[in-house]
Amino acid sequence: MRELDRGEEFVVTRNGVPVGELRPVGRRHFVSRDEIAKAFAGAPYIDPRKFREDVDAILDQDPTPRFWRES
Repeated sequence: MRELDRGEEFVVTRNGVPVGELRPVGRRHFVSRDEIAKAFAGAPYIDPRKFREDVDAILDQDPTPRFWRES
């Protein structure tokens, strides 16, 4: 864990074959409101009501777990 704290990365192997990687979690970077506004200055307007309708038409957003729902 100390090596991870120092930025070290590791390759996890099984019988000498790489199966995964272990690396430090990226550090968070503060982004100011002005930087965000500048980044989105040229973005098109999104109507929030239309956006919600489109999302609801495509995705099932019922928070009830599937195995608890009645069929």
